[in-house]
Amino acid sequence: MSDLYDATGEKRWYVAHTYSGYENKVKTNLEKIVENRGLHDVIVDIRIPVETYIDNETGKEVEEKIYPSYVLVKMVMTDETWHVVRNISGVTGFVGPGSKPTALSDAEVAAMGIEVSEPKVVVNYQVGDTVEITNGALKGTRGVLKEISEDLEKVTVIANMFGRDTPFELDSKSIRLANK
Repeated sequence: MSDLYDATGEKRWYVAHTYSGYENKVKTNLEKIVENRGLHDVIVDIRIPVETYIDNETGKEVEEKIYPSYVLVKMVMTDETWHVVRNISGVTGFVGPGSKPTALSDAEVAAMGIEVSEPKVVVNYQVGDTVEITNGALKGTRGVLKEISEDLEKVTVIANMFGRDTPFELDSKSIRLANK
């Protein structure tokens, strides 16, 4: 038996290093091999950690790789599983000393945010900017951004309605920087 073999049979997270831009291809190819060879019981999950955020300019969800050139694989480390993952086109090796893969600790897995989370909002404006309301009854109305909530979910915009400055509390996805 090789020194790669995990005698406990425990499924752990390992990190495979890939060529830049090959993460999705590696994941797809590995999923096909797992399916074709019936390795579901030893290679149980394959992930590419991404962060999803909403681009406030376009209002669209954008995915960005948190760890470019890495694919996370939850598996029982054996000679066979090591060989399967290591020989996928685009994989350069496992993270670990020499050729021996090192499993991630539970704390590292939690810190890496492998579990799915809600998209977070990234704003490209600040208090004092002139903004335009992009939806609802006030769509097209311009105002000055007065306040942004700590969680970036709500904003207060001061807009001139009927000759008076009126504050409106809106969802942060409902505004964008006004064209000058």
